[in-house]
Amino acid sequence: MSEPGRLAPKAQLERLRRGAVEIISEEDLLAKLGEGRPLRVKLGLDPSAPDLHIGSAIVLRKLRQFQDLGHEAIIVIGDFTAMIGDPTGRKVVRPMLTPEQVEANAATYRDQYGKILDPTRTRLTFNSQWLSPLAFAEVIRIASKTTVARVLERDDFQTRLRGGTAVGLHEILYPLCQAYDSVALQADVELGGTDQKFNNLMGRDLQREFGQPPQVVLLTPLLPGVDGVEKMSKSLGNAIGITEPSEDIYGKVMSIPDAVMPAYFEFATDLPAAEVAQIRGGLTDGSLHPRDAKRRLARAIVAMWHGAAAATRAEEAFDRVHVARDQPEEMPEVRLRMDADGREAYRRKAARLLVDVGLAKSVSEARRLITQGGVAFDGQRVADAEADVEVRDGLVVRVGKRHFTRVRVAP
Repeated sequence: MSEPGRLAPKAQLERLRRGAVEIISEEDLLAKLGEGRPLRVKLGLDPSAPDLHIGSAIVLRKLRQFQDLGHEAIIVIGDFTAMIGDPTGRKVVRPMLTPEQVEANAATYRDQYGKILDPTRTRLTFNSQWLSPLAFAEVIRIASKTTVARVLERDDFQTRLRGGTAVGLHEILYPLCQAYDSVALQADVELGGTDQKFNNLMGRDLQREFGQPPQVVLLTPLLPGVDGVEKMSKSLGNAIGITEPSEDIYGKVMSIPDAVMPAYFEFATDLPAAEVAQIRGGLTDGSLHPRDAKRRLARAIVAMWHGAAAATRAEEAFDRVHVARDQPEEMPEVRLRMDADGREAYRRKAARLLVDVGLAKSVSEARRLITQGGVAFDGQRVADAEADVEVRDGLVVRVGKRHFTRVRVAP
């Protein structure tokens, strides 16, 4: 493990700048690094959405950087605050989670963050440890450290109030609870996405009120999803999960709009800064074809989560399907029963067959996929959801560019 003194404070700061949108403030961080002790670096995780994707992994990778520089990584699972629900970016009151939901989601986080952090050097905490025991008088004392006007500075609260949408009193307490996490842990640094800026700065304010040195706030970007419009989110269906199969990750990266490639190179890979700058330059002056840059990006992201060998295999599989217009060598298989008279082949409506093989959740979804032109049987695209399809052993069903299933007919 690197010791904090191994790298000079300025060298540490230079390394920590990459992937950071804003540091509040660099002067404070440099001063803390100059103290020559392991800093307490805090990251709060909301267990309401536990599946990590390459966007949510950005801030965890920044925490790993601090770890590698010899500092203490502290994960705060917001089990207490999750029962309130983070109002950040919410247009309506967020449903409160039950303790059972929180615990199940927190367990998933514990399994996943180990893919990025060194678990042996990660301190895992739950904010119920210090928030649950607070007496009501103590809550009032903490609340007296800020004002309603300060809390209502939040853009999302302002938007809801202007639109006539209620803001719950419990939601006003959320940033105060998160800020108290920093007090309880005496955090030196708090990490968060840019959407957490208000909450993180509240932590600085509350630490001052409790006589503690204010934490440094380091903000990381919100990565655009594969649609290139909304921020990456599992709920929006535009995410690339870190546990997805390598072929799926590669294919999803190849589908992103060219305009968001620089952000992916900068924040979602560990490629050397000089190489990233060279790629940016090539894309700008036209000396590098966007397709070639995207292939480099896809290899880098797959290699990060599955290894270099998997990246090579994923690229070969992509080329077979999309360049050579071939089918993947391996694909899931689904067994369907013959009809009553035992014929080896029979017919089924296209939409119904798509549901039967598990490539659509419902007939209505299947109809939509077929109408969009993304469905093929043995390489023949079908445009009519009511078309009769001959079901036979070995039939290959494709949806979109990456999803294949082979039918096996069982007696």
